[in-house]
Amino acid sequence: MIPVQYVELVGSVAGCLTTLAFLPQVLRVWRTKSVRDISLLTYIALTCGVFLWFLYGLGVGSYPIITANGITFVLSLSILVMKLRYARR
Repeated sequence: MIPVQYVELVGSVAGCLTTLAFLPQVLRVWRTKSVRDISLLTYIALTCGVFLWFLYGLGVGSYPIITANGITFVLSLSILVMKLRYARR
């Protein structure tokens, strides 16, 4: 059996990596204002899913899940808002 602290470390590292993965996309869209190749349906589903993971984290009291998905929700929602805003240009 793997010690709990190692499992929590793996979960925290995974949360950090998957959360930070959105940052380059947010920065690129913000700088270029180009959203042509971003799928609206994908980001709607992703943003809703991440929000549900956030709620799940609140329900089970898991700070790594709450933190990672709370930040990812903000980043994903940012991309979604920019997609809706810049697609009209």
